[in-house]
Amino acid sequence: MKGLPEGLERFFRRGSDWVDLQWSELESVLRALAPRARGRLLDVGCADKPYEAWFRPYVTSYIGIEYAATFGATAAGGRGGPDVVYGGGRLPFRDGAFDTVLSVQVLEHTPDPGALIGEMSRVLAPDGVLILSAPFQFKLHEQPHDYFRYSPHGLRTLCEAADLDVLETTPQGGLWTVLGQKVNSYLAFRVARVGQLAQTLGKLGHEEPQRERPRWWTLPLVGPGIVSIATAARLMDRFFPETDESLGFTILAQRRRRR
Repeated sequence: MKGLPEGLERFFRRGSDWVDLQWSELESVLRALAPRARGRLLDVGCADKPYEAWFRPYVTSYIGIEYAATFGATAAGGRGGPDVVYGGGRLPFRDGAFDTVLSVQVLEHTPDPGALIGEMSRVLAPDGVLILSAPFQFKLHEQPHDYFRYSPHGLRTLCEAADLDVLETTPQGGLWTVLGQKVNSYLAFRVARVGQLAQTLGKLGHEEPQRERPRWWTLPLVGPGIVSIATAARLMDRFFPETDESLGFTILAQRRRRR
């Protein structure tokens, strides 16, 4: 946030990360899987590489690629990030070029997800690993390029067709996280209109730059409400779990050895 002392900006960033249930669940899952990454890593749909710091200690290189037609129109497009920008279709890398492929909340934005997973599999070395996260219950975003939502069974089917064996599947929260995230999103972005503020904190990189000014006068009511809902959602998910409901799923898959 421009004009704030570094310590205060860090406080706001960490606070926003905690109340953003979708982000905090995703962070928890990816941090747990990061030690499984190795060698050369390709981040497909990397935006401004928000996950790089979590994976860097475990890999020898971290290369990000983005789809040119949509990336430039997003908030992340103004912050830089990708090492390679391409026009879609075949990834511009040789077969087996990477030991790890990472793709986070990207699959819903391609009209041909099977082809994209096939490409991610192609550039993986034998026994290389794919870490893939996709939404199951999440609002429309990056419109009109928002096509699908994915169950773990759908992700497994797509992976198996691309010669990938799914080793682990992890949900991103349960029923109460889903409900809390939806209510908090409404309060934050419809009532308080903090989209522009969120983008100054490095969030909503997948969305177009937000133009509406925040409704500052709502924050004394909306802020505590959002914190209370996030706290209650975490407690309810812990004591009354319902994992058939989830914001999304993350899979760890391995490339089959080529015959």
